[in-house]
Amino acid sequence: MSNGSEELAAYVKYLSFEKNYSIHTVDGYSRDIRQFLGFTEGTVDVEENKIREFLEFLNKKKYDKTSIIRKVIAVRNFYKYLVKIKKISKNPFLYILTPKDDKRLPDVLTEQETEALLDAAGEKDFLALRDKTILELLYSTGIRVHEITTLDTTDVDFVNEEIKVLGKGAKERIVPTGGQAVACLRKYMKELKKILPSGALFINKNRGRLTTRAIEMMIKKYAVKAGIEKKVTPHTLRHSFATHLLDRGADLRSVQELLGHANLSTTQIYTHLSINKLKREYDKAHPHSKK
Repeated sequence: MSNGSEELAAYVKYLSFEKNYSIHTVDGYSRDIRQFLGFTEGTVDVEENKIREFLEFLNKKKYDKTSIIRKVIAVRNFYKYLVKIKKISKNPFLYILTPKDDKRLPDVLTEQETEALLDAAGEKDFLALRDKTILELLYSTGIRVHEITTLDTTDVDFVNEEIKVLGKGAKERIVPTGGQAVACLRKYMKELKKILPSGALFINKNRGRLTTRAIEMMIKKYAVKAGIEKKVTPHTLRHSFATHLLDRGADLRSVQELLGHANLSTTQIYTHLSINKLKREYDKAHPHSKK
């Protein structure tokens, strides 16, 4: 066990089969842990000072804060696992604090910008109708872009106006869809059945399942067409979905469920956006708001 490879291989299996982590997440964890093991020359049983040296090394190499936080979390969890399987007796990360991230509020579209984006697709042919349906569904449900790519035609429930989504950690959840998204889905699926009777819900021109990259490029194209100057990604629609719900009085826990967040603290970033709006309204309306 000269380079920690056996422990890492066992941990990868644990993440994949017991924790049901996605391939993308497991690959990311593996890269970060391999980098740490390279720094320790394969020694797994290290002291706290070695971790501090690793953090200094990352800072000197000018890694951004987000990357350092990700690496610390990956290696910390690896060491928790090593303690759990009794490969080491004590966790050297016990007194290592995870660096604090600078709170960055996500970009959010106004309701007017959102409407302009949704209208930009049109319905002139099958691909335009597909794009319009994707945009409506992302905004109507707040689901992640990789979740929309995994949808099958059987995941759509027109009776209850819901879709079944496979989220992070292979957890299924039922998400309600808005009336406009349902109307788009009906039109789109009617045309889709002429091309592909069953299987993937969103397909490319070669009848293959649409990729997240293709959706990202498509949204960028319509944002330009709609004259939106902000950077618009699939995640922007997810942020806008959550913020617009909270702006209109939705309960935070309900929004947490809809987004598929495991922890309420993840959802709370959207309250900052809503509070900023409330402050603007207060400044405009309250007689004593100005000095």
